[in-house]
Amino acid sequence: MPLQQLVNHFNERFANEHHSDLHPFILENNRVSGLFGPIRISSTFTPVRSGDNHEVLTGHIAQLSVAPYDGFQHASHDGKKNAADFQSIINLDRLSRTVHMLNYLPFSHLGGVLFLDVDPRHVLGVSSNHGAYFEEVIAKCGLATKNVVISIAVNNFYALHHDELLEGLQNYRQRGYKIALNIGHLYAANGLVDLISKLSPDYLRVNAPGSGQGDLDVQITWPSALSSLKELIDLLGGQTVLQQVDEKEQAFIVSSVGFNLVQGRYYDLLAVDHLRCL
Repeated sequence: MPLQQLVNHFNERFANEHHSDLHPFILENNRVSGLFGPIRISSTFTPVRSGDNHEVLTGHIAQLSVAPYDGFQHASHDGKKNAADFQSIINLDRLSRTVHMLNYLPFSHLGGVLFLDVDPRHVLGVSSNHGAYFEEVIAKCGLATKNVVISIAVNNFYALHHDELLEGLQNYRQRGYKIALNIGHLYAANGLVDLISKLSPDYLRVNAPGSGQGDLDVQITWPSALSSLKELIDLLGGQTVLQQVDEKEQAFIVSSVGFNLVQGRYYDLLAVDHLRCL
């Protein structure tokens, strides 16, 4: 189905579901954006590569790009629903994932998986049938849940809610989605080993340590601290992703620890340099 028809479909679906004439999805220059109150969101995609062969693409990570929406005041007066109503009935998490799926269509022929960040509050806030609404979005786009990775950030704020998160993520998995835990900084989450053991995530995403993280001792001990988690993920049949790798020094961790997948500017530049040499 042409992209404009998909945008029209999801706008009509929104209008029918919420009894509103607001159409949040906009197609301009072959890019889809979504309106959420005074902001306009769209997508950027960063490549995920094999740790052994950086020329092999294994997927993409979807990220939000946000800009002010100039027509916000005008829309708030013209629509049947005012701005407050609009923000109360549309879930930003669901809106952003629909935008990502529509913008991902030109990349889908490359194969691999699409990592989509899901707010833990969304998982906790849905009582049952996690992923059902989004499964319909994916199917309408001609894609399958097996190529979509539901990724949630794990930190100490949600340490007391691991059981609820597990239940919600298992619901996603039963619908065919893959699951990723995004722990960011290695020391951010209490009970991480227990959560990994119970969930058996398909992917564990970890940010590369950088100069902004300060303590040199932490950076020196970082690879050894990760080894036990890497061994656990390997035992469970999952894969590790080192992300936000921007410098050569950070990339050394990939070979020293044995990350399966990598993402970051350093590898993107290597790929560009390789193409120039062809």
